[in-house]
Amino acid sequence: MADHTLSSLKRTIVGVQFMFVAFGSTVLVPLLVGFDPAIALLAAGLGTLLFHGVTGGKVPIYLGSSFAFIAPIVKATELYGMPGMFCGLVAVGVVYMLMSLVVKMFGVSVIKKLFPPIVIGPVIILIGLSLAGTGVNMASSNWVLALVSLAVAIVCSIWGRGVVKLIPVVFGALVGYLVAVLFYRSSMDFSPVANASWFALPKFTKISFSWQAILFMAPVAIAPIIEHVGDIYAIGEIAGKDFVKDPGLHRTMLGDGLACSLAAFLGGAPVTTYSEVTGAVALTKVSDPSCMRIAAISAIVISLVGKVGGAIQTIPTAVLGGIMLLLFGTIASVGINNMIKAKIDMNKSRNLVIASIILTVGIGGAVISFGKFSLAGIGLASIVGVVLNLIIPDKEKDEAEKEAETVEEKVVVDEK
Repeated sequence: MADHTLSSLKRTIVGVQFMFVAFGSTVLVPLLVGFDPAIALLAAGLGTLLFHGVTGGKVPIYLGSSFAFIAPIVKATELYGMPGMFCGLVAVGVVYMLMSLVVKMFGVSVIKKLFPPIVIGPVIILIGLSLAGTGVNMASSNWVLALVSLAVAIVCSIWGRGVVKLIPVVFGALVGYLVAVLFYRSSMDFSPVANASWFALPKFTKISFSWQAILFMAPVAIAPIIEHVGDIYAIGEIAGKDFVKDPGLHRTMLGDGLACSLAAFLGGAPVTTYSEVTGAVALTKVSDPSCMRIAAISAIVISLVGKVGGAIQTIPTAVLGGIMLLLFGTIASVGINNMIKAKIDMNKSRNLVIASIILTVGIGGAVISFGKFSLAGIGLASIVGVVLNLIIPDKEKDEAEKEAETVEEKVVVDEK
C-alpha cells in the first residue's frame, strides 16, 4: 500500500522533482541516436504507468531511456534502417517478458546461472566502449564546449551534494549550453524553437518487421535485465520492503518488458529502471509509489509542449560529446566494478578466456550470418559469453562443490 503520510500537494511536488531528476538522461538518449526527445518523455511516462499497473502500484520505480542501447541502436539503424531497428527494440521487451516467465518458473537463481558477473561485466564494458569514438568525434566539433561540459559534470559527480550529485550529466549539459549561448550563439540554430508550436503531438515512427534486427538487438537485453534485478533489490532496501517477493521479480520484469516494447512502438528508445530516481528516493526518504506516477504524468504533459522539444534540439553537438566522454567511460567502469565486487579472479584461465572473447568479438565487429540473418556487435558478444560460460567447466567451483558434498556426507555419517 502507498504511504499517504504526505499531503497531495507535497506528493505532487516530490513527483515533479523526481521527473526532473530523470529528465536530462531521458532526453539525452534520443538526442544521441537521432530520435524525437518528446517521444522519449512520452514513452517514459506511459511506460512508468504501465509498469505500475502490472506491479499493482507497489514499487516506487520510474522508467526512462536506457543508455545500454545507444550503441546497438546506432549500428542497427545503419544496417536495417530505423523502421527495422524499432522492430528489434520491440523484441527487447519480449526478451524481458520471456525472462519474467523463466523467473516465475525457476526462481531468480536461473538468471545468476545464465548471466554471472564474468559475462555481464565484460558486456557492460563493451556497451560503454562501443561508442567511444562517436563521443570523441562529437566533442571535436568544439573542444571548448565539450571540455566545459565534461569538467562541470566531473565536479558535480565528485564534489556535488544532494540532487547535484545524482544528476551530474544534466548540470554539465546545462552549463555547456549556457556557455554556448553566451560565446557561440552565432553558430547555434534556434529555428526548432521558433518553428515549434506550444502544443504538439510527438512524431511517431513506423515499424517494419526484420528478423535480422531482432537477432541483432534482442541479446542486448541481457545487461539491462541484470541491472533491473539490482535496481529492484536496491529500491527494496531503501523502501524497507521485499519487492522481489511482493509483487515479485517476475512481475517487475514483465512490467519493464511491456514498457520497453511500448516505447519502441511509439518510436523511442527502450526504457529501464532509473538509478538516478532510486537515488533521489534515498535522498528525500519518500518512497510513496504514487509520487512516481505523478512524475510519469508530468513527463507526459511536458512531452506535449512543442517548445520544450524544440529547445532540447538546440543543444550543441559538442556539449553532448563532452557529456558522452564521461558517460560511456562511466558505463565501462560500472562493468569493471561489477567484476571487482563479484571478486572475479582474472588469473583463472576460464575467466580470462570468456572476458577476452566477449570484448574482442564485440569491439572487433565480428558478424555471424545464417543465410539472410546475421548476428553482430554487442548482441553476438553477449550470446558468445553466455555459451562460453555454460560449456567451459569451472574446475575450481566443481571441486569446491564436491568438497562441500563430501563434508556434508561425512557429517551425516558421524551423526548416525
